Amino acid sequence: MATHRKAYQKLALGMVLLAAATQVQADQLADIKAAGVVKVATFDANPPFGSIDAKTHQIVGYDVDFANALAKALGVKLELVATNPANRLPLLQSGKADLIVADITITPERAQVIDFSTPYFVTGQQFLVPAKSPDKLDDYSRARIGAVKGTTGEQALHQRFPQSRVLAYDDIPLALTALRNGNVQAITQDSTILAGLLAQAPDKANFKILPDLLSKEEIGVGVKKGETALLKVVNDELVNLELNGQAAKIYDVWFGPHTPSPQPRAFTIEAQ
Repeated sequence: MATHRKAYQKLALGMVLLAAATQVQADQLADIKAAGVVKVATFDANPPFGSIDAKTHQIVGYDVDFANALAKALGVKLELVATNPANRLPLLQSGKADLIVADITITPERAQVIDFSTPYFVTGQQFLVPAKSPDKLDDYSRARIGAVKGTTGEQALHQRFPQSRVLAYDDIPLALTALRNGNVQAITQDSTILAGLLAQAPDKANFKILPDLLSKEEIGVGVKKGETALLKVVNDELVNLELNGQAAKIYDVWFGPHTPSPQPRAFTIEAQ
């Protein structure tokens, strides 16, 4: 009988500890509000999503504008944490960032370790190649192709072109340098990032973006697993930005007809 009582006590204690741990984890929204600041991981070398402004030396971009809107909805100050693709998940999971707003594609693998908001951007993976190179994706099935480390583009290359040689770089400017040097025959990234990269390149006439899409990418805000209250605030604000027209205005600032990399907005932000 005593053995059963001890087992029951251990079980009860385990349930209390689990409930307490869950409560602590689910308090991130309260913690952010108590601290008066939300730490958001974002790019500083991937225009037009996030890059250093030459005049102000501040990080600016499409993602930054959304990060500002989310901080305003939370009623706190925004602290940007500069990141590259490979560091996004570790920053969130270690608590050095509360949110990821860094052009992160929603995938089943990533959704196992973090939660995602409703998509606030939709794009596709494309190739940037020298101007005189072939126009069809399949012509690069055995090529040396550059991708950014830790991105879905790197994964998509291995799946689509298993006989190609994929070279991974820390960021897209380094991949472009490799393309210039002839170390790779093509580089891949989201279409909008490639358009922005090419628009700023002094030698842009030497390159072209292939029209075919390697994959479709839905971009969401990354939230730590189980933080349902924080995720709800993020989702509600993203939908609100769509309904009040601010989301379209932010898009126009970075991808509109008067920008270096114009792209038509072929999506809307919708509640999940």
